[in-house]
Amino acid sequence: MVPLPVLWDAGEVEKMRRLFPWGLVLAVALSSCAKLGLGGKPVEKKPTGPFGPTGIPPQLRSQNSDPGTPVVAGGNRPSALSITPEEDIVYTNPDDPDAAIPELSTLLSSAKRGPWEDSETIAKLRSVREGKPLLIWFTDSASSPMCKALSQELFSTNDFGNWASEKLVRLRVDSNVKISDPDLDLGSSEDRRVTVRSYNAALKKRYKVMGHPSLILLSPSGEVIGRYRGYKRGEADFLWGQIKHAEAVSAESYKGWRAGLEKKGYREWQDRKDRKIFARLTSYSKGTLTFIEPDGTRSRTREETLSDKDRAWIAEQKKMRNLQ
Repeated sequence: MVPLPVLWDAGEVEKMRRLFPWGLVLAVALSSCAKLGLGGKPVEKKPTGPFGPTGIPPQLRSQNSDPGTPVVAGGNRPSALSITPEEDIVYTNPDDPDAAIPELSTLLSSAKRGPWEDSETIAKLRSVREGKPLLIWFTDSASSPMCKALSQELFSTNDFGNWASEKLVRLRVDSNVKISDPDLDLGSSEDRRVTVRSYNAALKKRYKVMGHPSLILLSPSGEVIGRYRGYKRGEADFLWGQIKHAEAVSAESYKGWRAGLEKKGYREWQDRKDRKIFARLTSYSKGTLTFIEPDGTRSRTREETLSDKDRAWIAEQKKMRNLQ
């Protein structure tokens, strides 16, 4: 049987003819909307730099699974350092707040000057005072062959050591804790070892360290500039290139951070032994100066312990205020 053709009456044909133009308009409108975002505005693509979101040239990128993610200055919120307002400082003795302020010379002499610090407190203090980024190396010297390779191929070389002494403050956090203090007996030495291991574990958790070796580079303001995990033999130049890149980013970030503090009265002070701090003078009385550093650390010293340049600055300030 041959199927019969479908027949349309005149009314239906007329209705189809009238609806066709409107359907065409609707199709064109939907096609245009696909190119627009909400509100009818064109969707803009975010520009990327020539080396992608990390900003690292391909020849400097590690071949490992997680080479780290250096960011532009100011791209992260400071995680460790904040400017402590005067009203937020708690004194040991409220009746005599100056009694709790240590001597500046004591604070400056407490900082170790070895290639790798073993105290986070001292390392961060040096980073702020010297204006250098802090490189934290999480390692396991006893169990990780790649930690040993990283030490041999990069960190123990003279070229890296000379560069890092000028550009970085370094902190080594080793899971293999050894206590070699002749003044401690066996029980006290073991207690110290347990305490240090617990503290190192807390540091790993804070910085989200998942394996060894891991490197974290912080700007003096506490901003995470670089994060690198793992190492393969022969990658020393790649890794060093990444660290150099992060150090340059940190230096640029530090300029803006320091300039902002200088507007608030912070300046660099230097003693007779060429030791420096970046601090604000909070009080001066009969030759005694009281300082506060950006992290809230307070100290005091006598005017005669300061450099000739600082003493000249004080004399100028006194003259401007008609003080004797």
